[in-house]
This record gives sequence, C-alpha cells and structure tokens, in this order.
Amino acid sequence: MPATPPSPPGLSRQLGRMGLAATGICSMMGAGINVVPFMLQRNVPGIGPNVLPAYLFAAVPAALAAFAYAILASAMPRAGGSYVYASRGLHPLVGFVASFSQWFGLSIAIGVIAYLLVPFFRDIAAALGLPGIASALDGGAVRVTIALAFLWGSVAVNLLGVRLYERVLVPMMFAMFALGAIVIVAGFMFDASDFAAALRAREGVTLPQVDAPPLRFGAFLSASAVLFSSFIGFDSIAQAGGEARDPARTLPTAILTAVITVASFYFLFAAAVYHAVPWSFIAERAETQDLTAPGMLGYLLSPGWTVLIVAGAAIALANDLPAMLLAVSRLMFAWAEDGVFPRSVARVHRRWRTPHLALAWSGVVATFSVLGGHFAGDFFLGVDILVTSMLFNFLVMCLTVLALPARNPELAGAVTVLRDRRLQRGVAAAGAALLTLFLAVHVIKDLGSDVGPWYFHSTPVWVLVMVSGAAVYAREVAALRRSGTDTRALFATLPPG
Repeated sequence: MPATPPSPPGLSRQLGRMGLAATGICSMMGAGINVVPFMLQRNVPGIGPNVLPAYLFAAVPAALAAFAYAILASAMPRAGGSYVYASRGLHPLVGFVASFSQWFGLSIAIGVIAYLLVPFFRDIAAALGLPGIASALDGGAVRVTIALAFLWGSVAVNLLGVRLYERVLVPMMFAMFALGAIVIVAGFMFDASDFAAALRAREGVTLPQVDAPPLRFGAFLSASAVLFSSFIGFDSIAQAGGEARDPARTLPTAILTAVITVASFYFLFAAAVYHAVPWSFIAERAETQDLTAPGMLGYLLSPGWTVLIVAGAAIALANDLPAMLLAVSRLMFAWAEDGVFPRSVARVHRRWRTPHLALAWSGVVATFSVLGGHFAGDFFLGVDILVTSMLFNFLVMCLTVLALPARNPELAGAVTVLRDRRLQRGVAAAGAALLTLFLAVHVIKDLGSDVGPWYFHSTPVWVLVMVSGAAVYAREVAALRRSGTDTRALFATLPPG
C-alpha cells in the first residue's frame, strides 16, 4: 500500500496573551500619538482647546467596536478574524469586500509608515550634532533604501515564526511606553509660562494670546472622527486568531486590554503636551508646518532628552510594521483558505509555520506604497483610505453581532463575551449608530475638500477598491461553484483551526 503523503502544515498556535496585546497596541501607537492630536488644529480649524474632549468622545465608538470584536472573536477564533466573522455571521460578500478594502488600506499604510520612519532618525542625528548623517538621511535614495530595509526586515520577522515575532515586538512595546512616559512626565512638569519663556529664548517670539473660539458641534464631531483613527489597529489581534493559544479566551481579553491601554496612554500623552504647549501656539504653527510632540517639547528639554523622545516616536512607528504585516497577511491567508482568493496564498512554510506567500505579497504591495509616496510626494491619501475602510469594517462587525443569531445560531451559541443577548444588541446597535455617524462625517469632509481631481479624494478611490474586491469575489466564488463546492455550507462553518 502506498504511503499516505504528509498533510500540509498549518499555522502554529504559539502567540500568548502578551504577544496578542502587543500586536494590537503596536498597530495603534504610531504616527497617531505623536502627530494627529496636534495637526488636528490644521485639519479641523476651530477645535482650539477642545481636543481632549473630542478624543474622549472618539473613544466611545472605539470601545463599542472593541466589544463587538471581542464577542465575535470568542466564537470564531480563526486567522483573518474580521473576514471570518462577517462571512459567517453576516454575508460572505460583505465580509470579503470589507476586509479587501481593509487589506488594501493597511498595505498602503505600511509603506507610508516605513517612509515616514526615516526622518525621525534624521532628527536624532541632528540633535546629536551629526549634520552630515542627518543630511544623508534626508536624501531621496537613502531614505527609500532605509524605508525598504525596515519594511522587508519586518517581513522577515513575521516569516521566521510567531515566536520570534513575539520576542521582538513585546520588548519594543515596553521601550515605546518607557520613552513615551518621558513625554508625559515632562509635559506635566512644565506649563505654558515655561514654554513662553523657552520660545522667547530660542526664537525671540512672544507666545500668541488668542481667545478660545466657541465650541461648534460640527467641528467637534469632525475632530472626533479624525481622532478615531488612533484606534484603527486593535483589529490586528483578531487577524491572529489562527495562532493564538487558548484563543476563545485570549483574543477577547487581548482586544479589550489593547483598547483600554492605548486609550489611557493616548489621553495622558496628549493632555501632557497640551499642558506644556498652549493650544494657541499649536494652532498657529500647524497652519504653516508639520508638528510633532518631540519637536514641540524640544523647546523645553535638553538635547539628550529630546533624542530619547524622538527615539520613542521612531520605535512607535517601527512597531507598526510587523504588527500590521501580520494582520494583512492573515487576511489574505483566510481568503485563500476559503477559496475566494488563489489557493496558493494559503500555503504555510513547513519550518516556520507562517503564510510565507501572503507575507511576500503584502511586502510587495507595501513596497509600491513606499515608492509611490516618494515619487508622488503625497502619501496621505492611503492613510485616508485606511480610515474610511476601517470605519466601514468596524460598522460591519457591529452589524454582524446583530445578525449572528439569525444567520448562524450555532456560532451565536458559542459566544462567551457578554452572553446576555440584550447587552450584545445594545452594544452593537450603539456602536453601529456612532460609527455610521463618524463614517458620514469623514466622507462628507473628504468629498467637500478642495484637493483637485477625484482620485485625490479617498472616498471614490475606496469605492473603486470595494468594487474591485467584489469582482475578485464573484470570479472566485463562480469557480468554486463550477468545481462542485457547496458555498452555502462553506460559509456556514469555520475554517479548520
């Protein structure tokens, strides 16, 4: 009798609760914490001193979406979480197109982050009195080369197994918190009078005295929608569902831990900077230059401390890369495993037990993002697409919680988070309402902005990506049906785990 060929390897469940939480935390804490709360003064004129209340309001739908994810993760702990949840609990087409736009936006954002990382090293060199190195790091070829090195280094970290991934990511997460804590302590040690004196000493400029503008609901809502982007990474934990130990317990716990940790740290960080640096200065300078937390606190700190907080910002950005690559590659893996994407993408490396082809393709797409951002000179369109796609994706998760008992009663019975159905409905309905509001505000602002041709607006580009995803889905599902696959049964059960 011929020997039975060995079955192909699957993903390895080696990620613990700490590694999962680090995946979500590191996906969220990047450029957002050092840039968004301050450049918001340019993007939303009139928000003035109301950034912190807007941030607190933005945390509400994020927390509701996190509960929706935790509910679904407890019943469907598989790789490619958000795709699996929606395809089994709502509709497979909705699950695929929502996750396809999410994958596209994340892949573009990975390239943007790799490209934005290099100027932080330039600033460190400048602060250390190394102008030659700083000038070299500002050169186009050098910047692109270093960005690609960080990108493909992160691909390698993912490729070599989730155990190595966890060993790299967790220490970097703690380093990021430790260096970010310097900003928090320094921000509360100094006040506006200290900053005014430092500004006069350095630039001979008097701090502008401006009355706080009246709070307008439209500006407040628009600011909250922008600040919501700070939370768009926690879903990365769900994508790692195929590699989590005891996933029905660790996935929901890690999701909620990540959101609570990041929300608390973000609020303290932004509050500290606004305590030391008057909002009027931030609003005035944001009109003419890009502001960062390290750049503003550099007025108050010695060069040595400034280097440390710039290094913290660089680590925060670098942390994004491996965590986001894990998320996008597992989405592709889950599609291929279901047969709605080329099957070869679901191959798992025999030694390292990682989806090596999905990782390679994710790296290729992000490479095009690095090159496109460099040659086009404008890399924020991809980030805007990501925000739109993630708002829609979170909305789909809330709708899935509402639809799950009718769509798939067996999986609904496996939920272990917020088992009371009335609580589930309340959380999901409130989350869906707020996310719809935020999505509408974001789309209206995008379509109303004066940025030139239609393809510089994120909304029509996002719609085009969604349509492309629907076309891919239709083609692959038609092929499945021609091969005799019962697609109804396929999308009624979980992938092998």
